[in-house]
Amino acid sequence: MAKQKKNVILGVTGSIAIYKACELVRILKQSNINVIVLMTKEAQELVRPLTFRTLSGKRVYTDLFSKESEWDEYHVSLAGKANLIVIAPATANIIAKLAAGICDDLLSSTVIATKAKILIAPAMHEVMFKHPVTQENIAKLKKIGYQFIGPLKGKLASGDVGWGRLVDVADIAKRIKQLL
Repeated sequence: MAKQKKNVILGVTGSIAIYKACELVRILKQSNINVIVLMTKEAQELVRPLTFRTLSGKRVYTDLFSKESEWDEYHVSLAGKANLIVIAPATANIIAKLAAGICDDLLSSTVIATKAKILIAPAMHEVMFKHPVTQENIAKLKKIGYQFIGPLKGKLASGDVGWGRLVDVADIAKRIKQLL
């Protein structure tokens, strides 16, 4: 009997590190993992959905109220299919939304609607990452069982050096495989 593919929802947000999520999709597909990409509105300003559709071979979900097909509660149906939800890169914004229970887009609504494990890979400037509100939000999410990987200290997109660099995608993929 063939081993059933695992479903990973990959939520991508509006961090400049989004380009690394493209490589993560490729690595996961090579590992026979079904990747379903959900993009925030901000993420679409940096990378077009077509890129992720090409890499994943699947439809990319971008809107809570899609006009592409008949009506569906995507956040509920996708949440039920997920073996794991990964947010990489995760901005301070999505971390704050999840910590507050705000469900105003497809990604945050899907996360709140799932029973699957959640893995968050933050990527932001060090000032944002170290801000007391962000740290409080991360602690709150960890307390309810969300897992985090990173960030690392290194050169940031701004040219500064500090905490906030996205963990290497190979390490994120390794953690995903462990969680599945």
